[in-house]
Amino acid sequence: MSKDKELVLSSSEAKGGLVVASGADSLLNRIRPEWQARGLINRTRRLLPIDPSSACQRLLNATIYDLRHKIVVAGVDLAKEAAARFKLPSISLTEDITENYSTARIIDLSYRMGILSRTEWRKIKRCYEIRGDLEHEDDEYEADIDDIIYIFKNCVEFVLSKDPVEIIRVADIKELVDAPKAAVLTSEILEEYEHAPNSRQREIGEHLFNTALDSKKPDIVRQNSVELLRQFKSITKTQVLVDIGELIHERYKRKRLELVVAKVAYAAGVFPYLKQKKVLDFFEWMYERFQKSGYHWKQFDSHGEPLDDFEDVGGFMHCPKQPREKLVLWMTLCYLGEPGGYGDWGRSRKVFNSDVAAPRIKGLFKKHGSIIVADLEKAKKRKLVKAAVNFKPIARRLETLEDLVSDE
Repeated sequence: MSKDKELVLSSSEAKGGLVVASGADSLLNRIRPEWQARGLINRTRRLLPIDPSSACQRLLNATIYDLRHKIVVAGVDLAKEAAARFKLPSISLTEDITENYSTARIIDLSYRMGILSRTEWRKIKRCYEIRGDLEHEDDEYEADIDDIIYIFKNCVEFVLSKDPVEIIRVADIKELVDAPKAAVLTSEILEEYEHAPNSRQREIGEHLFNTALDSKKPDIVRQNSVELLRQFKSITKTQVLVDIGELIHERYKRKRLELVVAKVAYAAGVFPYLKQKKVLDFFEWMYERFQKSGYHWKQFDSHGEPLDDFEDVGGFMHCPKQPREKLVLWMTLCYLGEPGGYGDWGRSRKVFNSDVAAPRIKGLFKKHGSIIVADLEKAKKRKLVKAAVNFKPIARRLETLEDLVSDE
């Protein structure tokens, strides 16, 4: 054996020893069981102590193979849509993914389908670049320990240790909502939905939204749709919420939002993404309902419905300033009531007020105190409120409202 070849082997083995000592070998133990027994991983393990550069190349090969498999599991339909949307090579058959797509494109497609996060995508791309350098090691470039550890850590952590994620289908959700009982989401369904790409989340959201508004559907089916939208809200991607907001805008472009649409939009978390003019018009209409019902305590039987509907669209959470100020004034006057102490049923009550409205108003003020604190201060300066609080028992009721909205 020539001295040059001996030196190369000696250098490679020395590097291999350092890599093993660094813990790279133990990272292989985190690879999921179905991959542990495969020849590619076994060869990687054998090569690591003697030729770590080749071991890295094989581990990256396993990673790309695994990503191809995960894309197929997620669905050719999703891959096709993602490829078209992000101008990647077209996909029509499984073979396009398993055989025709280059390594770099597989990494990009995995990101666009949601299999890799943006951070994971960037790091796996860097692994691929490092592998390219390893394939052309020469006197000018030789992979160092950091490069090798980088590939092992990221390939195992982001790909080879993770099971393929079954992408939830619209049919799965349809089956759940159409059942003649309350829909219950399992942690598995929630996880599948959370990791689903934008296109699939959008399909599911639109289906649930349309079903919730379909008056021909049974009440249980519509209720299930709203409940699923509510449970999916916190894990729905922002762009999907924006898209559904656009759908609502297009459908009701020249009309005021109907109450049922607003309720579903709130349940789905779409309200912040609706056109502000449309939101303003809706809450102005809500205020007109309160005005028609009147805030006098004798009109108590008309107070429950508008207050409950107001709560169902988020209360003051998305209410614009103009109608919000008027609504706070209405609720303040309704809660304060008028001097009592007379009549067969009222002698023991110092204040007559709406028993229907009072607990609902207290709940709204407590929940949205930070939003309406300035509006309450403004309401206190109105003549009707000033006149009412001249009666001490009513003044104490105003103090209750102030306490509810207080930051303390």
